[in-house]
Amino acid sequence: MPALTNSAELPEPGFIRLAALVNVVPISKASIWRLSKIGRFPAPVKLSANCTAWRNSDINNWIRERQ
Repeated sequence: MPALTNSAELPEPGFIRLAALVNVVPISKASIWRLSKIGRFPAPVKLSANCTAWRNSDINNWIRERQ
């Protein structure tokens, strides 16, 4: 997996959608879903029937663990 170069943290509390998440972490949409499914990436949260997002705090923690 590529090194994380984005040192800016996401604002907490808050959520980030997949389209924006791929600009924060250097992995593809498909890899995000695959890693989430096997527990190597934070699990998404279902905000409504048509809206899935990730908690900013979970993403920030995941990035910190890899730096």
